[in-house]
Amino acid sequence: MGKPDHDNLKKIKNIWQSVRSDTLLQRVLKNSGYLFSSSSLVLGLAMLQSILAGRLLGAAELGVLGSITAFASTINRLFSFRMGELVIKYLGDYLPNNEKERAAALIKIAGITEAATSILAFIILILLAPLGARFFAKDLAYTPLFRFYGFSILGGLMSETATGVLQSTERFKHQAWINLGQSILTAAVILAAFLFKGGLWWVVSAYLVGKLILGILPVVLAWQSLDLNLGTGWWRTPITGLPPWKELLHFAVTSNLSATVNMLVRDSEILWVAFFLNPTAAGYYKVAIAISSLIPIPVTPFISATFPEISRSTAAHAWQELLRLIKRVSLLSTVITACISVFLVLFGRILILFYGAEFLPAYPALMVLLAGYAFGNLVFWNRPLLLALNLPGYPFWVTSICGSIKILLTLLIIPRFGIIGAAALLTGYLIVSGGIMAVRGLQQLRANSGMESSTA
Repeated sequence: MGKPDHDNLKKIKNIWQSVRSDTLLQRVLKNSGYLFSSSSLVLGLAMLQSILAGRLLGAAELGVLGSITAFASTINRLFSFRMGELVIKYLGDYLPNNEKERAAALIKIAGITEAATSILAFIILILLAPLGARFFAKDLAYTPLFRFYGFSILGGLMSETATGVLQSTERFKHQAWINLGQSILTAAVILAAFLFKGGLWWVVSAYLVGKLILGILPVVLAWQSLDLNLGTGWWRTPITGLPPWKELLHFAVTSNLSATVNMLVRDSEILWVAFFLNPTAAGYYKVAIAISSLIPIPVTPFISATFPEISRSTAAHAWQELLRLIKRVSLLSTVITACISVFLVLFGRILILFYGAEFLPAYPALMVLLAGYAFGNLVFWNRPLLLALNLPGYPFWVTSICGSIKILLTLLIIPRFGIIGAAALLTGYLIVSGGIMAVRGLQQLRANSGMESSTA
């Protein structure tokens, strides 16, 4: 008995030493730690905001609130070119090689493109606001609120580019402080609305203030970071030395198309429910989404911290190290996800009661959504890996095919099965599309690793 125990202890010790000596994993844990520590507080504040808004507004107006915020984010994402991903992808090549002029040129073109598309998205939102109020809030009187919240798009004029810069230059601590600060301020405004019996306008204003902070402060900090890394005159660098325009355009367009599909089939769930049902059902579904969204929040920092490391590793052809990193962060994500999932199964109904007894119809949808979000946590690295491996079109085709099937089923299932049907469709989409992309990314990574070994 003594020898097996000794062997097991030795294996555990070797694994621990291997983890401690894994500099790539340590850097991911350090950077994600900044975001994780703030996201833990943000998690609590987000729940407080949601609960206070639910108790203040009731199910119907909470559904209207969800329609207003989802409408703006949907239009913004429709025109977004995911510049954060493009910035991280190419700065992962340029910064380690001290190619400052190419990095500066890339940032300029990314920022200008994002700003132009943001302005276009804002104009379109202003024009379409009456349709949003009619079809999703079921009342044209809400049109001014739809337009008012649309200013969040202008607040995030170049936020994706800025976030990509902050992550590429490892300024995760600053990003964490921004997230925490905006959550505190938003929660404070909503608390004031709750205490002084403010209405929907007050709550929408609180969410708008938070969005403005998340949009403006990253740009300020990213500019400072670029001054340090590229020199104070970086913005005067001519737009030359970039990769072929065809390559950049392909990456940007496929990323945008993939994001558009995700927006239609995954990020606009409340709009689908509001359109086919009513604001009250949308309010129930918003609560189910809000609570189930607790699952990805602790893992989100891993996404932000892992993508730059994946880009650097692929640029260096460090395939074995990258494969080991994915295995280890997946294990960490699995442990975290299992703990949160058990908590929600045991106490999900109690959490809903904090919103009020009228929201209890959200519970069955919450249990269905739990499976989809939990699986998404386990393969959170699938899209960043495919982008880093120069396969930006693959996520688009996967999400397009799976998303098209989901949309067709949406027309049949949501009107018949309500929010439970909506939850089942989203869960199925997350599992099928996420699983296919994860398998493809690992296949390509192992193929690259095998080619490197045979060459050596």
